[in-house]
Amino acid sequence: MHPGLPPNQVLGTRRVFGAIAALWISTGFAPLTAHEPVRARQAMVVTVEPHATDVGVATLQSGGNAVDAAVAVGLALAVTHPSAGNLGGGGFMLIRLADGRTTFIDFRERAPGGAHRDMYLDTEGRPTKDSDVGYRASGVPGTPRGLEFAHRKYGGKPWAQLVKPAVQLASKGFPLSYSLARGLKANQDRLSLPSDSRRIFLRNGRLYEPGEILKQPELARTLRRLMKSGAKDFYEGETARLIAADMQAHGGLITLDDLRAYKVVERHPLTGTYRGYSIITAPPPSSGGVGILQMLGMLEPTDFEKAGAGSARTTHYLAEAMRRFFADRSRYLGDPDFYNVPTALLLDPKYIADRRQTIDPEKASPSTAISAGTLASHESRQTTHYSIVDAAGNAVAVTYTLNGGYGSGVTAAGTGVLLNNEMDDFSLKLGAPNLGQMAYESDANAISPRKTPLSSMTPTIVLRDGRLFAVLGTPGGPTIINTVLEVLVNLIDFKMNVTDAVDSPRFHHQWMPDQLEVERGFSPDTIERLKARGHNVKIMPRQGEVAAIVAASGWLEGAADPRTEGTARGY
Repeated sequence: MHPGLPPNQVLGTRRVFGAIAALWISTGFAPLTAHEPVRARQAMVVTVEPHATDVGVATLQSGGNAVDAAVAVGLALAVTHPSAGNLGGGGFMLIRLADGRTTFIDFRERAPGGAHRDMYLDTEGRPTKDSDVGYRASGVPGTPRGLEFAHRKYGGKPWAQLVKPAVQLASKGFPLSYSLARGLKANQDRLSLPSDSRRIFLRNGRLYEPGEILKQPELARTLRRLMKSGAKDFYEGETARLIAADMQAHGGLITLDDLRAYKVVERHPLTGTYRGYSIITAPPPSSGGVGILQMLGMLEPTDFEKAGAGSARTTHYLAEAMRRFFADRSRYLGDPDFYNVPTALLLDPKYIADRRQTIDPEKASPSTAISAGTLASHESRQTTHYSIVDAAGNAVAVTYTLNGGYGSGVTAAGTGVLLNNEMDDFSLKLGAPNLGQMAYESDANAISPRKTPLSSMTPTIVLRDGRLFAVLGTPGGPTIINTVLEVLVNLIDFKMNVTDAVDSPRFHHQWMPDQLEVERGFSPDTIERLKARGHNVKIMPRQGEVAAIVAASGWLEGAADPRTEGTARGY
């Protein structure tokens, strides 16, 4: 037992991934030792950071619903998880209410009004680093307005009560975990730009050690204004003026007009079925939902699962489906408010069947031989996700981000708000890779004023027989879509419990570059068989940080990814 930790946190953290991963059997990766999920009868919160998890549980226990808890968690993570939790970024919230209604709240960042297509190309037409670091990298943030929108329409507790825990965490401070202290040290270059970041997060070179208290008084003041005046302060009030002034002083693009003009968009989720389960997932401007439904559609009529979880044959089939979707993603997906995304055609059963028929069950298809399909007509890995289910059965899945770790590295002067580097998610130049090594073959994701960059974020909710079955999502840039796919397959096809489904080693193929990335934990025999099939295998240290909840036999079972310090807690 860990001293000072409650039993459910001990169950939720499971710091044994590395040791267990080395023991997967040669025919796949079925764990030799099963782990029990964290279980609760009424409600469950799973996040990447323990303070935020506590805030979510406390919100539910004090009478809030799942949306209230999602808002409180999102604000708390802006304090305790600065690499991805944010006020200066954006994201998506997928909601499934207990009465069966569903909605998708898009509070993704938007390009400033002064943005233009070739703004990140040098005089020789080569992409520059301005889309990644510094003041020019930021899109207009959406998080404050998105959380407020969700609360006003679907929440119940007073707004100020949801902001208060974040205010207290920022003003009183909290002890840094080992991973946060290490992350700040690893990102010294990014956080040493001329902004408040160096003073706040690096103490001007006197780096934080694990266990030291991080206080953020400027952020606390911003949160107090948010508590008193709502998101209006961030977009029209003092915080807006501070952000715009700092942008102007350093050559950034975001203006007061850009902040005032920001609007949340409520969209219809994408829905589909897979082997009797109903899938509710993210629509464009996320590419994730299209990817999940298209790849599941390619897999369903096959018998890939008979070879077992983690086998070379199973991994091969999934990788080939991934390869084909990502080729389509590069050409057809973008912001539906600017581009006619052919979602229905990409998910048409005949089109999916045609894509499936190009998969050789025994040999890998070279990516150079795969292109986007012919239709009948024409993210960084530093994101965060949390999943919440309340006692009434309302479910919320939220994925939000600054894009890269610590975003642009810029903290707007006087606000304590780290700003995103989301402009890098646009196609900077056709064929040129961005931060996530994604290259695009069309103008669908080209930069345009007020446009939303294409995302991979894939918050997903699954039903079985019309009842809630699972809530999940992950950070991970382009790996997000494939990570969610693999956890779904583990749950549905391989009947794993939620903990084993989340723990299992993962893999990723995104068409270009033509390589199959696999986590440590696959047996040498499986890797050799994948190479024999023609896959260019590359070992990677880790993929994703899943936060998942499964409803099973009258229990809510939660799993926070053992690759993180995340926690699952319920009551």
